Amino acid sequence: MRTARKAGEAGIVVVGNGMAGSRFVGELCSRDRDTPVTVFGAEPQRPYNRVLLSNVLAGMTRPDHISLVDAPWYASHGVDARLGVEVTRVDRAAKTVHAADGTVTPYGTLVLATGSTAFIPPMPGLEDGLPAGALVFRTLDDCRRISELAESARRAVVVGGGLLGIEAARGLAGRGLDVTVLHLAGHLMERQLDPAAGRVLARTLAALGIGTRLQADVAALRTAGGTVTGVELALSGGGTEAVDADLVVLSCGVRPEVSLARGAGLAVGRGVLVDDELRSVTDPSVRAIGECSEHRDEVYGLVAPAWEQAGVLAGLLAGTDPAARFTGARQITRLKAAGIELASMGETHFGDDDDGVEVVRFTDAARGTYKKAVIRDGRLIGAILIGETSAAGTLTQLYDRAAPLPAERLGLLFPGLGAAAEAPSPLRMPDAATVCQCNDVSKGRIRACWQAGARTAADVARETRATTGCGGCRDAVEGIVAWLDEQESALDGQEAADVA
Repeated sequence: MRTARKAGEAGIVVVGNGMAGSRFVGELCSRDRDTPVTVFGAEPQRPYNRVLLSNVLAGMTRPDHISLVDAPWYASHGVDARLGVEVTRVDRAAKTVHAADGTVTPYGTLVLATGSTAFIPPMPGLEDGLPAGALVFRTLDDCRRISELAESARRAVVVGGGLLGIEAARGLAGRGLDVTVLHLAGHLMERQLDPAAGRVLARTLAALGIGTRLQADVAALRTAGGTVTGVELALSGGGTEAVDADLVVLSCGVRPEVSLARGAGLAVGRGVLVDDELRSVTDPSVRAIGECSEHRDEVYGLVAPAWEQAGVLAGLLAGTDPAARFTGARQITRLKAAGIELASMGETHFGDDDDGVEVVRFTDAARGTYKKAVIRDGRLIGAILIGETSAAGTLTQLYDRAAPLPAERLGLLFPGLGAAAEAPSPLRMPDAATVCQCNDVSKGRIRACWQAGARTAADVARETRATTGCGGCRDAVEGIVAWLDEQESALDGQEAADVA
């Protein structure tokens, strides 16, 4: 239990209470440190899992079901939580943060976890901000407002076919709207997928009632009386085309939120520049984690690296792991919305004719299945899975560890064929194998929790946080728990037979 902050006492101040900031506070509290902690969150609600927003938008999940902490958590852990209070200025000379409510809070260490903001492109129709009927999809409040508009809307347009755009489109389609995704590039999710995978994804979306238009150059928002009526496309041969809509969601990418850091005079590239101890290169009393930080020229936009950074920083500041360092992370993208299963990792854009790589691929577009593994020097350097993703666990482990691959490559894509099928089986999976990539939970840790009494996947989640990130490991966790139950039942049966 932390002691309450005394007036004027400098402790650890966290600015940002999203998935990175809240995880850091939780990791710090778990190390029983006595240093007072204050966390500022611009959003009024408790931190929540942004990965699951598309399910909330689709009406499949209640907003309170994606909360990351319970309401009494802060008080029970002695954390001063300022929810709905925005920090407006950092005074590094005085080592204080100034908030919109007029308070001034001293800090010994300042942790910036300000995340990112939705990018709104400059175009006609947006000169005075977002008109009625046009929104971005980034926060729970955005989700609420889109849901309210969707009640009376009939036709929706999503501008941007990246990860967030696909999630928004799936959520809107789940509410029964006619949805079209307009994407400037030649295929969907071009940063994570190759063209063939993009085509399979587009076909999967079509089966869910979501249309796709590629190389669609949105030149303007069309409005009437301050309300959006659609968008205007610039045609390659000249002229424009109107696309009608009474709801427009702009999903044109995100930008690290660094205005506070820049105003404080910290070195900023795309994000706040930090070293391996996640210290600002300008001021060692300031740390930055998550989407607002830039480490070794990399800005991480996924939950797993942010949570890894949070754990490293908590170990450093608590003194429990003074040698901890963040040296980088492999980015693994998971899309798990209703009717869509997708995983992508590493270098995915190599083709069959590229020198120095081996490509193993399977396509069944009619059934929405695409599988691809990219291999160099006997190591997996990239993979895509759409539709049938049972191989995701094996591929993730091979990619994350740069482990040697089996000679039978087909088994990489189809568990059950060849030697590569050994890993997914709970019986053969080594205890060191990572099951939950987001939270770095191994099979051995799940086994230990089970032996300590965690007999359901929900019990394991409470103890380890496995399944609470992207949710892609849920089947694996449930499978391991079921296998352990079966092993115990078999052992009990054998003992009973021996007694008889």
